[in-house]
Amino acid sequence: MIGCLGDILFEVNSDKIQTPDNIQWSGSARYSEHRRHLINALTEFTGIDTDKFSLRIVLSKENNVDVLAELGKIWIYERKGTPLSLVFGDKGYGKYKWTINKHRATMKYFDGKGNLTTAEVSLNLLEYLNS
Repeated sequence: MIGCLGDILFEVNSDKIQTPDNIQWSGSARYSEHRRHLINALTEFTGIDTDKFSLRIVLSKENNVDVLAELGKIWIYERKGTPLSLVFGDKGYGKYKWTINKHRATMKYFDGKGNLTTAEVSLNLLEYLNS
């Protein structure tokens, strides 16, 4: 297993391939600018914004992935605001957990009966801190 987002597994083995790519982790700090008459403004550090994570997953029946089941998990996690652990290798990422803030599924291929066989899913995650 390469890693996971909750129970969405990223893995490569003889039975299944489901891996992430285009992984980006970003963060930012907040500053306020206090304007003063006829002199330089003052800059004040006011805190840290929540981190963000984005990644893309290719879901393909050809790689033994149940495409609609995985999309269903993503949809439910996003709609319920479920906090999820994010792990790659033996390292957990972030201070606590992540929520799926946004997803975009590009439905790439269908079989002869109209069943979805391949989708590319982009996920935007938002750091979830409970305190």
